[in-house]
Amino acid sequence: MELSLGCIADDYTGASDLANTLTRCGLRTVQTIGVPSDDLALPEVDAVVVSLKSRSIEAGLAVSRSRSAEKWLRGRGASHVLFKICSTFDSTDAGNIGPVMDALRADSGDGIVLVTPAFPETGRTVYMGNLFVGSVPLNESPLKDHPLNPMHDSNLVRVLARQSRARVGLVALADIARGPDAVRAHLADHASKGFGAAIADAVFERDLETIGKVALDHRVSVGASGLGLGLARALVASSRIKPNAANAASEAPVGGPAACLAGSCSQATLQQIASAEAMMPVLHLDPDQVVAGRDEARRALAWARERLKDGPILIASSSTPDQVAALQARHGRDAAGHAIEQAMADIAEGLVQSGVRRLVVAGGETSGAVVDRLGIPGFLVGAEIAAGVPVLRAVGSKDGAMLLALKSGNFGGPEFFSDALALMR
Repeated sequence: MELSLGCIADDYTGASDLANTLTRCGLRTVQTIGVPSDDLALPEVDAVVVSLKSRSIEAGLAVSRSRSAEKWLRGRGASHVLFKICSTFDSTDAGNIGPVMDALRADSGDGIVLVTPAFPETGRTVYMGNLFVGSVPLNESPLKDHPLNPMHDSNLVRVLARQSRARVGLVALADIARGPDAVRAHLADHASKGFGAAIADAVFERDLETIGKVALDHRVSVGASGLGLGLARALVASSRIKPNAANAASEAPVGGPAACLAGSCSQATLQQIASAEAMMPVLHLDPDQVVAGRDEARRALAWARERLKDGPILIASSSTPDQVAALQARHGRDAAGHAIEQAMADIAEGLVQSGVRRLVVAGGETSGAVVDRLGIPGFLVGAEIAAGVPVLRAVGSKDGAMLLALKSGNFGGPEFFSDALALMR
């Protein structure tokens, strides 16, 4: 298998978002969970997205896991590797975007790396190096209240420079608008002056297409799924791959009970949970009881088993920002977050043992904990539920055929849970 594109994603829902984008652009795509074993049987594909849970871990560990993923992808023929990050650049001043970028750049031999989290389709744009979420700068968006990586600076040149050993420059929109050759010249000038990375502005999809063409000149790039779109369209335009009307998960229905889990505390997910109340039974976990021990997870499973035969159910640990802050003050941020993730993983494992084969999970950290616990090595990417969220069919699962949807907290419309279940038959 010779890959046209290799990708390393720093969380599982972001990996699903990217794999969905590549599939929509015509690339046959598989998403793996962690660095695959050499004996994992994969279908013939154009791209592999290796999902890591490395966004919020210690930077050195994130670097080592990312390097292992890159080595695996290069071994399958990938000449270009995209390090996929969140479109809101979630990170702290300690990393992990900068340290991983530095390591991959050093391993690849690239002089300079293009970086952009822009994805206009989902309202993420970059102008003069500043990231906008919809119409507001990043530091004025709900991401300022992120429980793990609160973002208080919209200027990505500054943000990345605080994390990276490299000098960070900017490729402004005026240069992007002049086309690939202008961007190449600008990058060459930056590299000659000792810059190791450049934030690229992008406001429209055509900007991503320009960036994608230039990025393929290099061995590494850093960005969100919008950059994946640019790379995929550049690959198709260059005839290096033939576009496929790929819908790898459109196989026979799986059937069986269905369940939803929500761990995200984003405004979008809170609204989605409220909408689901009218469609299915919803259980809200008591976060203090979750931190106290496993009795709350057992209670949730008993509640679910009584109802699964009658239709889908939803179990939520989500809370408002004020409630999250209060919980963290009582128990500590790391302890509270870990307890909730493990409780959701316990619940997911119990649901699958009870016969659930269609599972919708909201929240990046929650999705990571759930997929890790279920031990699913990879997914074929299928139909799109909402922008950035595809149906995933398990590959190599010990539990047999299974469909999942892994949703980043801010993604999807108000009826996301019912929309997902309608496509997961």
